[in-house]
Amino acid sequence: MNHPVTQAVPVALPGHPFVAYRNDSLQVENVALSTLAREHGTPLFVYSKAAMLSALAAYQRGFAGRDAQICYAMKANSSLGVLQVFAQAGCGFDIVSGGELERVLAAGGDAQKIIFSGVGKTRTEMRQALTAGIGCFNVESEAELEVLSSVASTMNLRAPVSIRVNPNVDPKTHPYISTGLKGNKFGVAHEDALRIYQHAASLKGLQVVGIDCHIGSQITDTAPYLDAMDRVLDLVTAIEAAGIPLAHIDFGGGLGINYNDDAPPAADALWRLLLAKLDARGYGGKKLMIEPGRSLVGNAGVCLTEVLYLKPGEQKNFCIIDAAMNDLPRPALYQAFHAIVPVALRGTGAVEATYDVVGPVCESGDWIGHDRALSVAAGDHLAVLSAGAYCMSMASNYNTRGRAAELLIDGSQVHLIRRRENVQDQMRQEQLVTA
Repeated sequence: MNHPVTQAVPVALPGHPFVAYRNDSLQVENVALSTLAREHGTPLFVYSKAAMLSALAAYQRGFAGRDAQICYAMKANSSLGVLQVFAQAGCGFDIVSGGELERVLAAGGDAQKIIFSGVGKTRTEMRQALTAGIGCFNVESEAELEVLSSVASTMNLRAPVSIRVNPNVDPKTHPYISTGLKGNKFGVAHEDALRIYQHAASLKGLQVVGIDCHIGSQITDTAPYLDAMDRVLDLVTAIEAAGIPLAHIDFGGGLGINYNDDAPPAADALWRLLLAKLDARGYGGKKLMIEPGRSLVGNAGVCLTEVLYLKPGEQKNFCIIDAAMNDLPRPALYQAFHAIVPVALRGTGAVEATYDVVGPVCESGDWIGHDRALSVAAGDHLAVLSAGAYCMSMASNYNTRGRAAELLIDGSQVHLIRRRENVQDQMRQEQLVTA
C-alpha cells in the first residue's frame, strides 16, 4: 500500500532518524502514523525498514575488509517480515529454539549461517538443527556436549560446536539481562574452559570450530567488551596451544540503544576498538561472528496506542491507553523506560499535565511510563518509542487480549506483516471436555 508523501521538512526525534514530525504529525519514514492508526487500529507496531538497514550498515562498515558473519539475534523480534529484511541483506541468525529455526527457514534464511545458542537444547531440537545443516551450536555446558555428541553420532554426523565461555565480566546493566557473570546460568566458567574444550575435542560426534562469549544486553560502555575480549583471547591462546584449532571467534551481541538519553557507542566505532585489540593480540585473521539483536531493531519500531480515558487523582493522574503489559512487557518486567510522544502535536498553547501512562490489564504492574508530561485528551494517539525489540517477541494473550498487528514501512509503502489476532485465533487450539 502506498501513502502520499507530505512536503514539509521533517524534524527527526533524537536517536530515531527515521521517526520524525512533519507538519506537527509524527511519521515513520514517509508515512503518517495517524493514518496508520486510523486504517489499522491500535495497539499497532510499526517498523522502519530503513532504520533496520541503517543499523546493520554500521556493523557492516565496522567489519569492512574482514572475514565476519553478522547473525541477527532473532529473539529480539522474530516476526517473519523482520527476519526477511535481514535474510535478504545477507545476515545469518542466532537462534535459541527449534521454533526459531523454523521461522528463519520460512523467512528465507540460510541454514549454514545459523548459530544455535541457549542452555536447554532438547534432543529433538538438536536433530532438527543437524538435519537442517546449521553452521554451529553454541554449547553451554559439559552435559550438553555429551548429549549433542550422542545425537550427532546416531545420525552419522559431527556437530560443529563452539563453547560459550563465561568471562565473569560485569556489563553493568539490568540483572535480568546480564549473562556473563559467575552467577548467571549461561556458558561455562572461564577457568574450566580449557579442560572442557579438550573433552569436546575427544567426543566423536563433535567438531570444535570456535569459541563464543556473550556478556549481556543493553550495554552502553566499551570497557566490558574490551575486558571480555582480553579474557577470551587468553583462552584462544591456551586452547590452540593444546592442539585444538579454532576457526572462528564469536563475540556475541548486547550493544545497547538510546531509550532515555543513553549514549551507546556506534557499532562501527565499537568494532574499530575491538578489532584494534584483536590485531594487537595477533588474531586479526580469524573469522569473526557477532550476534546483534536489539541494536538492529530496537529503535526501528514504535507502538501506536489510543488514549482511552484520563483519570485524575489526589496522588497520581492516569492516562489509560489501549496498549498494555501484554503488548509492551519491558516496563513491567525490567522497569524499563520507553519514551512516549504524541502522534499529533497540539501547538505552543497546549497545557500539559503529568500522568502515569497505564494499560487496561488487571495488574498494578501494567504501566508503560511513570510521571510523563503530556498534553492529551481521550481519543488522541500516542507513540511508544524504541519498541522494535523485546516487545512483540515477548507479547502474550494475558486477559485474553489479542496480539497487535505489525506493519513494515519501506519509504511510502506499507506492508502488513502480521494481522491483528482475534479471540478465535487464541482459542483455536483449545477444546471443551466432552463426556
